[in-house]
Amino acid sequence: MTTLHAIAFARSGDKGSSANIAVFARSPAAYAWLREHLTAAQVESWFQPLGTGPVVRYEVPNLEALNFVLPGVLAGGGSSSLRVDAQGKTLGQALLAMPVDHAPEFSRTATD
Repeated sequence: MTTLHAIAFARSGDKGSSANIAVFARSPAAYAWLREHLTAAQVESWFQPLGTGPVVRYEVPNLEALNFVLPGVLAGGGSSSLRVDAQGKTLGQALLAMPVDHAPEFSRTATD
């Protein structure tokens, strides 16, 4: 077993009280795996301790990416939340720590 970080990188940020996480595949094989295996339900379950609402997943095939919207996860957002990360900048990194089974192997470059 490995983590999502082995096959993807991510960027996240705030959208009011919600956040979005873009997950970019590190290879075409990784994107195929992500499309099949990384579901909105899994992401919602991973962030359940933060109180997210129903997560929505969007596919972005031209970027070999998936975009997840996490409603309410920021508990009010940047100017009203008392959370340490009120703008959701660390949520992408938190998602990359998710354990995954049977992820494709590929050669990582020196810039990864």
